[in-house]
Amino acid sequence: MNQFDAVFVGLTILDIAGRPVSAIPGGGEVRFIEQIRLNPAGTASGAAMNAAKLGIRTATAACLGEDEKADFILGVYRRLGIDCSLVQRTREAETSATILAIRPDGERSALHYRGASDRLFIDEQAFDAVCNTRFLHHGGTGLLAAMDRGQSERLLRHAKARGVTTSLDLIAPDSATLGLLTPLLPYVDYFMPSRQEALQLSGCATLEDSAAFFLERGVGVCIFKSGADGSYVFGQNFSLHIPAYRVEVADTTGCGDSYCGGFIAGLARGWALERACQLGSAVSALVATGLGSDAGVVDWESTLKFMATTPTRQSGLPPLI
Repeated sequence: MNQFDAVFVGLTILDIAGRPVSAIPGGGEVRFIEQIRLNPAGTASGAAMNAAKLGIRTATAACLGEDEKADFILGVYRRLGIDCSLVQRTREAETSATILAIRPDGERSALHYRGASDRLFIDEQAFDAVCNTRFLHHGGTGLLAAMDRGQSERLLRHAKARGVTTSLDLIAPDSATLGLLTPLLPYVDYFMPSRQEALQLSGCATLEDSAAFFLERGVGVCIFKSGADGSYVFGQNFSLHIPAYRVEVADTTGCGDSYCGGFIAGLARGWALERACQLGSAVSALVATGLGSDAGVVDWESTLKFMATTPTRQSGLPPLI
């Protein structure tokens, strides 16, 4: 039996978020806002926390600094029951962090310090420990400098050889990101970028063409997250539109990451693809109701109740591809 249901590898940061922020004060000025919160975040962390809240055996592989930001993150993880035995610490950089100004409509502006996540390096001797799981989620290609030099490909290849189901998400792609992704894609069962990231990376005009682009490069299934439009799922011979749930949005930070955590938790509990995507959508919607990457999500039972009682947006309408 595998030690974990899911291991989340990659970008792990501390978010310092405040809301609502309609404008940055001028020099020497002060404006008062309603809420400031610290919480772990990032493409690995946001997924891991929400998966853990849904009751699956969860671990994370990340690199943190030797600082108070790391101590805070690890404290949250331990309270959530996330195994931290794979977490690395470094004195070469502080823990990665972001300052977020959350606008009244829930969108945000960010100031990011890359930090220790660029030092994450999982060597071959640790591959079996990281892959002692049923699901491996890799998050943050392009912001993981040490892993991006070929080690992520080696890890995902090892995972597939062991029969682990793999998924991959990213953030803030640039002109170099596709080159980093291409070697990874043959070892990715579920590729889970945002709609905008998929179009940008593929250079295609439609999601159908974007999906074909990634499927041709070895991806098993594409899941493109699209905020209030829901998500779009493409396989070799099928496509699905998963509508978003209707909620009052407070903060969209971490919604895409939380979708991944919910989706993986659904698969880990034996749910079929479409139902697992619906769970991802529900977790994302709950996170949007509060401040931070794990806001709104309490546990498995309350999430199921939310799914049963909350209407979806655009139900019955064709997807906007």
